[in-house]
Amino acid sequence: MSHSAKSEAGIAVTEAEAQQGWQRTLYAAWCAQFMGIFAFAMVMPFMPFFIRDLGIKGEAQVALWAGVVITAAGLSMAIFSPIWGNLADRVGRKVMVVRAMFGGAAVLLLMGSVQNVYQLLALRACQGMLTGTVTATTALVSSVTPRNRLAYSLGLMYTAVIMGNCFGPWMGGMLADQLGYRVPFRISGILLCIAGLAVVFLVREHFTPRPKGAPAQHGLRKSFGVKGLVALLGVFFFMSFSTTFVAPIFPLFVEKIAVGYKPASISGLLMGVTGIASGIAAVVIGRISDRVGHRRLLVCTTFCTGLFSIPQALVQNIGQLFGLRIAAGFATGGTSPTMNAMIGNSVPREIYGRAYGFCTSAGSFGTAFGPLCGAYLSSHMGLRWPFAVMGFLLMGCSCLVYAFVHPKPAPMVGTAGEHALASSHEAVPPTSS
Repeated sequence: MSHSAKSEAGIAVTEAEAQQGWQRTLYAAWCAQFMGIFAFAMVMPFMPFFIRDLGIKGEAQVALWAGVVITAAGLSMAIFSPIWGNLADRVGRKVMVVRAMFGGAAVLLLMGSVQNVYQLLALRACQGMLTGTVTATTALVSSVTPRNRLAYSLGLMYTAVIMGNCFGPWMGGMLADQLGYRVPFRISGILLCIAGLAVVFLVREHFTPRPKGAPAQHGLRKSFGVKGLVALLGVFFFMSFSTTFVAPIFPLFVEKIAVGYKPASISGLLMGVTGIASGIAAVVIGRISDRVGHRRLLVCTTFCTGLFSIPQALVQNIGQLFGLRIAAGFATGGTSPTMNAMIGNSVPREIYGRAYGFCTSAGSFGTAFGPLCGAYLSSHMGLRWPFAVMGFLLMGCSCLVYAFVHPKPAPMVGTAGEHALASSHEAVPPTSS
């Protein structure tokens, strides 16, 4: 066999192994992501009650401390996401996922032993600094997935987030009622340890750091332009801001219109079906956007989410709210994976960590300030206005994308082997998995 034939055979074997490897990494990362989000979500339903048990008296003070404790994690994550993202591009994305999982495990285990609200606040800030599992797994999966399957893969990862957020609070609430408020923290920590071990032993990453002194990469600013980058970060901020805007008052709004029902149960049911609709849409719209274009789908899904959010301010019964929440959830489900896929197709794989880190930072600021602003607005203008404001903000995001976000495809960078591998991935039919 000639040298060239041997080389071609070697490349073919490498390509086949990589083709299997990215799917294995995708499924392992999905399981780890689900366990991680499930663990974090378990402790949220009873957080105000836990704060009250720590010695905070009065409804107003409990509500205030609950808002501060929730905001602390969002703010610290906004600050540290770009730092971790930049480090991921230097040392690898897998190690960042492991760091986020085991860091979260340590923090949650310690939360189960706090003695006052100040210790809880400090640990929540540490949670934001050390974790960021969604960003870490997004960068990891994006770096190993063929570009023509990127939106599908990220949509599948988004279903892990949705399912974790659907089932985690339900399980955490039941455990808290039966075993007390501290036990769910400890169980959550153990789950995150298992998720971290799954990443360690099941995820494969062939990471090659960029050589020292290499020229600057085709980053977000070159891909989107200055105006486009500002608009893109604005979309991440306002998407997170608007979707968390009604979070503090949603159960109260349900209580107001769900006459004759148990408001807590109905609120949980509405959140659950919204999440299920989002999870289904994430996979379906992800596949579609891989074919018709990520930017086009992002404009449509963001606009439709806002369009279905505004009428929620006018509903008079639970049936109307039920239908609108499902419709809005389906539209929302396509937004996050489409945005992430658009970024993944616009920057080189070498700087995925940095790119997703900056975008996550913008989203984390929105998550931090959205609930506070929504609660403030509802206290002055009533429970209905936040839904209308949320809808108009989302429609404004759609206009930002349409007017300013025009990404340029990332140039091919890397070794000759990486170029060959990328070319083989482009030939993979969308229905192969």
